[in-house]
Amino acid sequence: MPSLSQENQGYLEEYLSRQAARARLRPLLRAEKDYNPSIHQDTENEEVSQAVTGVKPVGPEQTEMRMRQMCGGSETQGSIPSQQGGRGSNACCFCWCCCCSCSCLTVRNQEDQRPQRGSHELRTDIPACEESPTPTLEEVCAWAQSFDNLMVTPAGRNAFREFLRTEFSEENMLFWMACEELKREANKSTIEEKARIIYEDYISILSPKEVSLDSRVREVINRNMVDPSQHIFDDAQLQIYTLMHRDSYPRFMNSTVYKDLLKSLAEKTVEA
Repeated sequence: MPSLSQENQGYLEEYLSRQAARARLRPLLRAEKDYNPSIHQDTENEEVSQAVTGVKPVGPEQTEMRMRQMCGGSETQGSIPSQQGGRGSNACCFCWCCCCSCSCLTVRNQEDQRPQRGSHELRTDIPACEESPTPTLEEVCAWAQSFDNLMVTPAGRNAFREFLRTEFSEENMLFWMACEELKREANKSTIEEKARIIYEDYISILSPKEVSLDSRVREVINRNMVDPSQHIFDDAQLQIYTLMHRDSYPRFMNSTVYKDLLKSLAEKTVEA
C-alpha cells in the first residue's frame, strides 16, 4: 500500500480531527436546537462553522476543552428559563438576572426602602367658618349693594366662602382672612411664624392652594420674607380682594347660594 506524503498525511489528520469535533458537537447542538430552535439556530450554525472551518487543526486536548466549554454554556443557558419564571416584580428591567450584584436592581431596592417624603410639606388643615349669628334680611339685601358690605360681616364672608368652594377658589378667601389675622399680631416671633405659614400655603408655587399673584408682588414678598412684618402681604391681599370683587362677586349675586338664603329669610320675615 503506497504511503501518503507528509502533506497529504497532514490534510488527512486535519480532516479526521474536524470530523471528530463535528461528531462530538452534534448531540449538544441537536439538544440545544430542540430546546429552542428559534433562538439557538443561529448559534448552532455559528458554532459548527467555527469548529469545522477553524484555521488550526483541533487536537484531542483542544477538543476536550471545547467540549467542556460547550457543556458549561449549555447548563448556563438551560438555567435561564427557571430564573425568568421565578423573577419577581422587583427584577431588574435591564437584564434577565435577579442576582444581588445587579447594580440597577440594587439602586431600585435602595429607592424602595427610602422613606417617601414630599418635596414640600403643606398644611392640609382648612380653617373652619367663622362663628356668626344668622344674618337678617336687611343685611343680606345690603350685600347686593356693594362687595364691601358683604366682606365686612362674618355671615357675609361665610356665605361668600361657601360659594367660592363650589368654584374651587376658596383659597382666595382663606388667604384674605389669614392676612387679616396677621395684621392683628404684635409679637415678632408669632408674626414670623404666621408669615411663613401663609407663604407656604398660598404664595409658594408648590402649594395646591396657591393664589394668583403677579410677578411684581411675588418679588416684593420674597425679598421681605427675610424679615417679615404684619403688612408683608398687603399688596397681595389687595390684589386678591380686587380679584374676588371683579370676578367672583357678580356670580355670587346670581348664585343659588345667595338666592336661597335671601328667599328663606324673606319667608321667615313674612311668617313673623
